[in-house]
Amino acid sequence: MNPQKYKLIGDEDLIKIIVTEKNNDLFGVLYERYYRKVLDKSYSLLKSRDLAVEATQNIFSKAFEKLAGYKGNASFSSWLYSIAYNYCIDFLRLKKQLHYPEWNSQNELPEIIDETDEDLTNLDYELLLELMELIHPEEKALIVMKYNDDLSMKQIGEALRITESAAKMRLKRARARLLFLYQEKTKNLI
Repeated sequence: MNPQKYKLIGDEDLIKIIVTEKNNDLFGVLYERYYRKVLDKSYSLLKSRDLAVEATQNIFSKAFEKLAGYKGNASFSSWLYSIAYNYCIDFLRLKKQLHYPEWNSQNELPEIIDETDEDLTNLDYELLLELMELIHPEEKALIVMKYNDDLSMKQIGEALRITESAAKMRLKRARARLLFLYQEKTKNLI
């Protein structure tokens, strides 16, 4: 069977064919579609090309193993990115001992930060990218999932294996931390 003729089929239809016909070779089409994006997301969190390549292979292996369980409640890309974020965050938690609640308590924010008035999209993009590297990888993942990947809070909670309300609180804290760092950095530039 020639996978080339399946390249124009949508993700969900392709998954149905893979699962119902047990045509595992067609998973390569999904792999080709999303490899680069998963690699980039992995690299943005892991900061190592070698680790990102290894993580990407493991993420696609996990996705393949779980493919029959894909329900279509979210787009395949969102589902795959959730696996990617989970994998990378778990890796960082285990290998680098980055337990978010402990890290957060050690990096408390001043109570005066009010992130409700600020829109992150109106801030200097290059500076925001620089500051994203200073926050916890889980906070970075939350911000990227919400503002770059446009995932719902429910999907973010599921991806990080936390409740939706915990995801909302952590996103609020991540925004506040970014704004605090932004204000500190720009205050020194004026």
